[in-house]
Amino acid sequence: MDRYARWNALLEMLTDSGRVTVEEAADRLDVSQATIRRDFDQLAQQQMITRTRGGAVANGVSYDLPLRYKTAKHSAEKQRIGAAAAALVSPGTVVGLNGGTTSTEVARALAVRPDLNTSAEGAQLTVVTNALNIANELLVRSRMKVVVAGGVVRPKSFELVGPLGGALLREVTLDVALLGVDAIDPQLGAAAHHEGEAAMNNLMVARAKRVVIIADSSKLGGHAFARICPVERVETLVTDSGAAPELIDAFRAAGVHIITA
Repeated sequence: MDRYARWNALLEMLTDSGRVTVEEAADRLDVSQATIRRDFDQLAQQQMITRTRGGAVANGVSYDLPLRYKTAKHSAEKQRIGAAAAALVSPGTVVGLNGGTTSTEVARALAVRPDLNTSAEGAQLTVVTNALNIANELLVRSRMKVVVAGGVVRPKSFELVGPLGGALLREVTLDVALLGVDAIDPQLGAAAHHEGEAAMNNLMVARAKRVVIIADSSKLGGHAFARICPVERVETLVTDSGAAPELIDAFRAAGVHIITA
């Protein structure tokens, strides 16, 4: 287990229990207590946790982990979801794509599709994104047209937020918006933990002909601080096979098409 995967596991432990001792963490991760102490010290320096005598306590880690700490969670499911969502994209269209680990998998799946990378007139895919890492994924792997919304960078998610990006998004039209979310509920709709990200995503929804939500099963039925859009605006939900059948039924009853990857 590399350092980032270990840190992710430690943060998940703290999210679940609120407090973890060095001894408990070392036993669960099968590493030395000295390694765990160093991990706790480094996470505390980044203000991700609060160090205590003999362990650590949670410091808001359940709400908005930096993107680099989220990559190990549900990674296989997110790859499948990314491939399934990318399959919905046709050559020559304009796609909106926000930030996040699942959206990153969508970008990677889009980048390796040869039919989307042709330079023929009218066939080139255009991706509009407010996430720096998504733009980088596409620029280094493909010949797509990439449009980046401006704004202030959120270091936790690499997303650009604020009125500068909003001005650009109001001037474009998207054939489809592929949006990763922090939560989606059949009654409450799609939501994000950060209000700035939710506002940018809401603008993508407003400018899109179709809205596709990409979310692993852990996000279904949950709630987050700021709403992105009501469930009525969502055409399709792409999720994984771990989704609870009753939730899937509730989304279908709300008129949402379900794709299980």
